[in-house]
Amino acid sequence: MAEVRVERRLAAILAADVAGYSRLMGTDEVGTLAALKAHRREIVDPAIAAHKGRIVKTTGDGMLVEFASAVDAVACAVAVQEKVAKRLAEGSEPRIQFRVGVNVGDIIIDDGDIFGDGVNVAARVENECEPGGVCLSDDAYRQVRGKTAFAFDDLGERNLKNIDRPVRVYAVRNCDLEGGKITATSDPARSAHDIGRPLPLPDKPSIAVLPFQNMCGDPEQEYFADGVVEDIITILSRVKSLFVIARNSSFTYKGKAVDVRQVGRELGVGYVLEGSVRKAGERIRIAGQLIDATSGSHVWADRFDRPLNDVFEIQDEISLKMVSAIQPELDRAEIERVRRKPNNLTAWDFILRARAELYKTTKAANEKAKQLLFSSVRADASSALAQALLSEVFAYEGLLGWEPPRHSLERAVQHASEGMRLDQGDPAPHYAMATALTFMGRAGEGIAYVRNAIELDPNTATGQRMLAAALAFAGDPAEAIVAAERALRASPRDPMQWLTFVTIANAHFSACRYQPALKFANKAVQLAPNWPGSYLTVASSAAHLGLMEQAHAAVVRLLELVPKYRMTGVQKHPLFCKPDVVARFLDGLRKAGLPE
Repeated sequence: MAEVRVERRLAAILAADVAGYSRLMGTDEVGTLAALKAHRREIVDPAIAAHKGRIVKTTGDGMLVEFASAVDAVACAVAVQEKVAKRLAEGSEPRIQFRVGVNVGDIIIDDGDIFGDGVNVAARVENECEPGGVCLSDDAYRQVRGKTAFAFDDLGERNLKNIDRPVRVYAVRNCDLEGGKITATSDPARSAHDIGRPLPLPDKPSIAVLPFQNMCGDPEQEYFADGVVEDIITILSRVKSLFVIARNSSFTYKGKAVDVRQVGRELGVGYVLEGSVRKAGERIRIAGQLIDATSGSHVWADRFDRPLNDVFEIQDEISLKMVSAIQPELDRAEIERVRRKPNNLTAWDFILRARAELYKTTKAANEKAKQLLFSSVRADASSALAQALLSEVFAYEGLLGWEPPRHSLERAVQHASEGMRLDQGDPAPHYAMATALTFMGRAGEGIAYVRNAIELDPNTATGQRMLAAALAFAGDPAEAIVAAERALRASPRDPMQWLTFVTIANAHFSACRYQPALKFANKAVQLAPNWPGSYLTVASSAAHLGLMEQAHAAVVRLLELVPKYRMTGVQKHPLFCKPDVVARFLDGLRKAGLPE
């Protein structure tokens, strides 16, 4: 019996479908079909023809396209997504968004149709996409790597339905196609930390300083050991040639027995410093050891036994020895340049106690921090850091509704201004000023201050998060998302990550991208269910998407947290600076049912 020959060839296969098609059809069947036909006619089909593709078949909301080149397939997909995003930014309804998957593989051709594993993988890779996204299999990625201007994120190996092997998936970097252009910004919601992969090492020496063990035997002295570590992190973070993990992520390991190599993988750093502090009377003993996180081997270890008033010198010495072990060309002058030594040990002790209270973020702790900081100022009126922390205290009480917001934020501005007068080289007052101005609705002014803080302290996750917030409210959503992603990388395990997510949500809202705005605002709600601001963004975004049940539920929860919250308050103190964004935000809140 003669063997049946089948026609095979190697091809790039593009699979696409409409995200949420059933929901769109259920809401507006005629309008959705008309919009999809218009997208096909005006955007999709011309792009396929321009990139020499062949439409194999369409299936309602789906499409299968064959290309001779993976580069052409990806370029076509990106071109389509850019134009669709631009149409969405102009407010087109219904909001059609495509998901696109690309694979390179062997296919079988039968009567113009194509079959085989290569087709199946393309379809399954497409299922891994976010709406508006373009994903590639590892086979497709190898064909386009280095041949296009696009950047890609490695999403790791995925177990795809009905595919008998794991497939590594890559995503074309995007920030939901701001302004109709794919940018070099990955989606923070799909960060390596979120999907369980080790974070890649930065392109410069990278360090995490873990909380030192308190050896005093007195839990009340815990603040002191933490303060020593925070100061070491502060010194290191201002060295521009280093990448230093933020305090909030390092301190998630406090009180835990950890594997340093695991810490390195989770934080994406090459080195980890751990140690202990013993304070007894007027003497202090600090031990530290620097470990190579990739191998677990010790790089440096030392112990310091000195009078208590030498604690600042010990911090400098640890920092210098630690850096010298991994970057010998850095000398003591660099450490001295970035170090801001307190003038008074008593004032510094008050600051340490106040910082410990601030991290609790409760009304009682905030008030206690305020009194401790006023005591610090009385002991040493020259401390810029004390003034910056006082600014932070007043900003907290205003933002969280513990005191009248306008009065508290004005006090925050006053203390930040005094801190800058005392020391222009300390980033803390600049950051504090940016925070106060941004939450007074003056984000445009705040941007300059936070950029100054970042220039002085390039590793600050808090600064990048504040920059992101200021940019989002000022009306620059693309740059806001870039800054937010830097904040997530600088502090990948940050308990305050919800603030970054609500900032990303506000950036997307500013650009009329209500679906990702809702997604990130909901992520913020999940992490911090008692923060009122997230519910505003959920409510307005959901209302603009027609998800009225979710919008109403967000308003109900908001009023449970702040019973007197009203539309007039949002109108009087809008955080967004552009009138059209404010109008859209208010319109969404009215639709969601926020009382006037």
